[in-house]
Amino acid sequence: MLRFLVRRALGAAVILFLLSIVTFLIFFGMPRDPALLICGKSCTPANLENIRHVLGLDQSIPEQYWLFLQNLVLGSNDYLQGPCPAPCFGYSFHTGEAVWDTLIDRLPTTVSLTIGGAVCFLIFGLGTGLLAAWRRGTLVDKAATATAMVVSSMQIYFLGPLALAILVYQMQLFDKPAYNEFTKDPVAWFGGLVIPWVILSTIFAAQYTRMARSAMIEQLQEDHVRTARAKGMSRRYVFFRYAWRGSLIPIVTIFGIDMGSLLGGAIITEYTFGLPGLGRLAVDAVSFSDLPLLLGVMLFSAAMILLFNIVVDAAYAFIDPRVRLS
Repeated sequence: MLRFLVRRALGAAVILFLLSIVTFLIFFGMPRDPALLICGKSCTPANLENIRHVLGLDQSIPEQYWLFLQNLVLGSNDYLQGPCPAPCFGYSFHTGEAVWDTLIDRLPTTVSLTIGGAVCFLIFGLGTGLLAAWRRGTLVDKAATATAMVVSSMQIYFLGPLALAILVYQMQLFDKPAYNEFTKDPVAWFGGLVIPWVILSTIFAAQYTRMARSAMIEQLQEDHVRTARAKGMSRRYVFFRYAWRGSLIPIVTIFGIDMGSLLGGAIITEYTFGLPGLGRLAVDAVSFSDLPLLLGVMLFSAAMILLFNIVVDAAYAFIDPRVRLS
């Protein structure tokens, strides 16, 4: 297990390194000049050149990238804004704030949205999928499958404004979505995120319903499940003791990918409901051509996806005894 984790961690480091190179090259291929954006309308050539020098944009791309790697691993004391301890992503071109501090400041919003949404779509998605598999061929199965198909074809940017218009502005059943710190006011934290949780979970729950149903039906056709039924074990016992455990592998695989993606930033959800999370931060970084901020968000998001992929692979051995890590 330890060798497996070390090998996967090294592979993840290589992927992050390659991703940082690609992000660097894409940034410098953009038509917008971040120095010109910062300089403003009354910009003079001298001011523009000074801003480029302060931001380090007057150096070659390899020099800038090498400096970025050094600062990321070792930190730096050369910034005008002050010392930047490792991991140092530098300072934002637009706000002048430390990128790492900005990421940490926005992370609680994204974590709250992700965890709450995951709990909702796991409960409703898996529950509905298991019920459909249990009542296969009945009206319940057909209704659950049809509903999942219809809901999965909808998108957050459609359901989100619709929920706001009806539930918040027209019927006034909920407050406008906002992030409040859990430690200060748990009730306000829950009330401000309940609509984003429901809308986010609606899309994912439909996918997990179909996935859980198909995985359970496939497992119910396996030889060991049929053997257990032939030995006289009850249908309920076989369903949850044998078939359910075997169907977890594809579900856990997709769940790990989804969790990593959401923790990296649920861009559409956060922008739809005005939540200040990592997804909205990524859009702002692109809008202002903010290279340090863009690199920070990209690498953090990729690290979350890679981390959950490693966790999922390691969890296979515990879910299914037939799986061995080597």
